[in-house]
Amino acid sequence: MDEVRLYGAPTTVADADEIGRWLNDRVDASVQVHDRFLADKDVARDLAQARVLSPYDPETGNTMTGIVRYEERALEDPSRAGGVIYDGYAVQRALYPYTTEADEETVDIVLIDRALGTWGGDGRWHKRVAVLGSPALVSVPGLYEAPAKPEEYYKEKSKYAMAGGIPPREYLETEVDGEFLVEDDPRTTDALKGYALTAYGYATTGEGFCDDERCRLYDAHRQKGVVRAQLREPEFCDDHAAVYGTEEV
Repeated sequence: MDEVRLYGAPTTVADADEIGRWLNDRVDASVQVHDRFLADKDVARDLAQARVLSPYDPETGNTMTGIVRYEERALEDPSRAGGVIYDGYAVQRALYPYTTEADEETVDIVLIDRALGTWGGDGRWHKRVAVLGSPALVSVPGLYEAPAKPEEYYKEKSKYAMAGGIPPREYLETEVDGEFLVEDDPRTTDALKGYALTAYGYATTGEGFCDDERCRLYDAHRQKGVVRAQLREPEFCDDHAAVYGTEEV
């Protein structure tokens, strides 16, 4: 691959420029960072069709006029989007025609401000941080929502919800035992780096996530695992250190 095009999600705290610099030090390609991935408004119907309707129903889609118009407005102003889960593979197919002319020498990695999911063999949808492929999608809200948090977190959140409120991040961080990330967490940028690198590795070698929970290419299913893999030393397992390791931090 000659080039990586990394697209930011400006409505989130994820710093695409910093992720791009980190990638540039570790991959054998030139990394170009763009503010956001702009798709044509025609993709709005595809996004509406990709909406997950029920956690336990594999069928997706609501293409009523009002929903399609909502998606059109969200494409123009991403701050309007939120509160919806989308079939990650359907979104990927919808965005593919808008990638870099399907250039085989370019890897497109899109940081996206929408929650993505994939249908599981257990008969329900599962939120994902990353959907590998072309383009690779890395969901910023997925970083907070997909890996499971400590049980106490959900108990405290339920208490606030019953009172009609949302617990502040500072409260959760101090009152709930365990390591986890929450919305707008200042560690978001660092935590997303490994997912972006995994997307590059998949595009160039076909290799997916690493099985070593100490490696940044590991796909943790619990928040504690995300913190360990993305924010703790060592940065990589031995095999991936030989490929992506660098003395720069």
